[in-house]
Amino acid sequence: MRRKKSRNKNHSLPLLITLGLAVLCSGCSSLVNLGGRALDGSAFREKTRARYRSLSTGFPGEIEVREVQVEGGDPCLAISPGLIPALIFMGSVPETGEFRLDSLRFLSSNLTGWNEFTRGLSGGGVFRVEGNRATLRLEGPVEPLDITGGKIRQKDTRIIGDQALQALRNREERIAALIQWMYSRETVPVFTGQGAFEKYWKPVLFPELVSPEKRPKTWNETGAVWTKAEDIRWNVTYTESLFPEELYNLRNSGTLLRDWEEAAAWIYLEYEWDRIVMFFGEEIQLIKVK
Repeated sequence: MRRKKSRNKNHSLPLLITLGLAVLCSGCSSLVNLGGRALDGSAFREKTRARYRSLSTGFPGEIEVREVQVEGGDPCLAISPGLIPALIFMGSVPETGEFRLDSLRFLSSNLTGWNEFTRGLSGGGVFRVEGNRATLRLEGPVEPLDITGGKIRQKDTRIIGDQALQALRNREERIAALIQWMYSRETVPVFTGQGAFEKYWKPVLFPELVSPEKRPKTWNETGAVWTKAEDIRWNVTYTESLFPEELYNLRNSGTLLRDWEEAAAWIYLEYEWDRIVMFFGEEIQLIKVK
C-alpha cells in the first residue's frame, strides 16, 4: 500500500508497550524467512559482535542496538526497545554512519494464530559510534510500501504463498481505510499503549459487544435496522450514522470485527506509525555494554 499523508496530531508519542522496533540489513533475508518459525519454538541464529543500550529516553523499555552476524546473511545493525520484536526495519550496514532502509517485517500474534508479513520500505538513518558511546537517528521520510510476502495462521490452518499475500494485502487496505476514518474524527485522547487504544475504540467500533453504559452517546436502538453476521446482530442504522460508506459493509458483515480480533496490534501499529517514526527521528544516545 502506498502510505497516506502524514497525520499531524498535537499530542505526544504514546507508549507503545506491545510493539518492538528493530533495524536490520537487507542481507538479513534469513531473518524474514525465520519469522514464523520463531513462533514454533525456533530461535534466530545470530552472533552479536557489539551491543549498545540507550541512556534515558521517553520511550518505554530499553532501546538496544546490536551489531550482529546472521547465519547465511550479511552483517546487520539491529535496533530494538527490548520488547516483543513485532516490527523490524531492514537496512544496509552503516559504513560512514549512514544506512539505507529497504524493507520491514511485522509479526503479530492473537488468541488463535498470527499475521506475519514483509513489505518494502524507503528511508534511512544514522548510527555513529565514538568510543563506547553511540547515537542513533532515523531520517525521514520513512515510508512503508507494498506488502511483498507473508504468512497467516488461523488455529490449525496455515496460509502461505500467493493466498497469504492477497489476504494480507486485502486486510492492509481495510486497516488503512479504518485508520483514515479514525484520524478524520475529532481529537482523541493520548493512548498509553495498545490496551488504552482498544479500550477507547472498541465501544465506538462495536457497541453491540460492550455493556450499555460503555456505548457511545450516538447509540440508539429506537427504530434501528438490524442485520446478522458472525452470529452478532449489527445495528445498521448506527453504522450508517457514524461511518463512511466504504466501511458500511465491513462493519455490518463482521469483517471489521475479524480484523480487530485477529490483527488489533497491526491496527494499533498503523495508527501510531507516524509517531514511531517521529520518536526515532530524534537523536538517541547509547552506551556500549559488550
